[in-house]
Amino acid sequence: MVLKAFFPTCCASADSGLLVGRWVPEQSSAVVLAVVHFPFIPIQVKELLAQVQQASQVGVTVLGTWCHRRQEPEESLGHFLEGLGAIFSHKPWFQLCRERGSKSWSCKATHWQGPASPAASGEDQVMLIFYDQRKVLLSQLHPPTALPNRQAGDTTASAGGLAAVFDTVARSEALFQSDRFDEGPVRLSHWQSEGMEASILVELAKWAAGPVCLFLACLLSLISAASACRVFKLWPLSFIWSKLSTCEQLRHRLEQLTLIFSTQKAESPAQLMRKDLIGQLADALIPVADHVAEELQHLLQWLMGAPAGLKMNRALDQVLGRFFLYHIHLWISYIHLMSPFIERILWHVGLSACLGLTVALSILSDIIALLTFHIYCFYVYGARLYCLKIHGLSSLWRLFRGKKWNVLRQRVDSCSYDLDQLFIGTLLFTILVFLLPTTALYYLVFTLLRLLVVAVQGLIHLLVDLINSLPLYSLGLRLCRPYRLAAGVKFRVLEHETGRPLRLLMQINPLPYSRVVHTYRLPTCGCHPKHSWGSLCRKLFFGELIYPWRQRGNKQD
Repeated sequence: MVLKAFFPTCCASADSGLLVGRWVPEQSSAVVLAVVHFPFIPIQVKELLAQVQQASQVGVTVLGTWCHRRQEPEESLGHFLEGLGAIFSHKPWFQLCRERGSKSWSCKATHWQGPASPAASGEDQVMLIFYDQRKVLLSQLHPPTALPNRQAGDTTASAGGLAAVFDTVARSEALFQSDRFDEGPVRLSHWQSEGMEASILVELAKWAAGPVCLFLACLLSLISAASACRVFKLWPLSFIWSKLSTCEQLRHRLEQLTLIFSTQKAESPAQLMRKDLIGQLADALIPVADHVAEELQHLLQWLMGAPAGLKMNRALDQVLGRFFLYHIHLWISYIHLMSPFIERILWHVGLSACLGLTVALSILSDIIALLTFHIYCFYVYGARLYCLKIHGLSSLWRLFRGKKWNVLRQRVDSCSYDLDQLFIGTLLFTILVFLLPTTALYYLVFTLLRLLVVAVQGLIHLLVDLINSLPLYSLGLRLCRPYRLAAGVKFRVLEHETGRPLRLLMQINPLPYSRVVHTYRLPTCGCHPKHSWGSLCRKLFFGELIYPWRQRGNKQD
């Protein structure tokens, strides 16, 4: 029978002692978790293992012996190691040994029949598999729920594959709390043996990070409030402040912070380099708005003439053109009225960008929507007028065919009309047909402008959703510590010689980046288009208003 022994690479250079771990009978494998070093008292080892079993619900036991022949001769440990099988009775009993001065290993599993009859024992072949205990512990290959443990009395069905190995290491953290340098009677070697001090410092830093940040924030607030107090400007205190280097440096830093967070314009190029360009942005916003309004005026004047040689209805053309020009005039007046407050508004809006890039992009989208509100109004006016004429022509076309729309039944029914109704319908149909090209041209132009603005906002929304849903922490974890996001394991042959145990190295395969993004992608709260391309074209043709976004609260699809 071939048995598998999973041995941690961190214990390859440990001193001789006992192999502590868990036996998985379903897979005929033993998971070595630590090495107990000589000298030790057996009763104390049993007490430690009982405590670990109670804390982790893992059947941790003594699996066998470990002999590292660096200094000890083979004869001095032979009889002693054979006697340990009677004290810590376990079937099978593993005897793992590393030869002195070479890379050769020997491993055998013995089924002891009794302490007085070692000749009656049988041996099995052993396959030795090395694994990185730290990576296995921190990887995500072990199942989230507790695995069964028949040695501890759990009768739940067992999990297959290597999940039992990973889960055993993950649940045995109570065993890793003791290291080889403790003052206790039992000394262990495991992945954390030589790094316990660093782990303690990391945990202390995690616990102290929150209070330290809060203390620093309160301290800076107190210093800022104290520096503004007039009491410190009196003669004795001002003299002390000017002579102490620490106080002078604090005053200098406070002046820098005051300058950076000030809403006033920079007075010199040096101040301009240390402040955000909010003032320049506000100064450039008014000329940009004027330029856009001027271009719209030129466009309307072109439409009020003979655009592209088309014959337009002059009366309707002049009415629509003057109506839209008046709206542009109102918009320019509104922008110039708000110009004294734009810089302060942009400053406070820019401060909200500290909440993240997505907030800044969302603010940018809202600013674009506000600055192009007149284009949205033009689009709504043109679409409503065009839609009214399309519905009127559709109704009059049914009149010529002797049909009408039944509102109650929501269908087209037959209907007989008299001569007066047909005459009035023909007159209205002719008027709407001759006015339709002028209305359609204005509708087409402002719809294209509206779609351009919507496309820009749509790109910003897609970028915001991408940033919100992108698992940056998981990608960083995959880049820096790929074993934390594992997709499986692979084995590499270390030694395959006749008369020697087969030695393998278990390595963790990381998840591909595409699966990391797909698996750990975060839910978004953005808006998504609800129209297909066919539905969008139909709405554009009939002049229906287009809102290419959908709130999550809407029930319509």
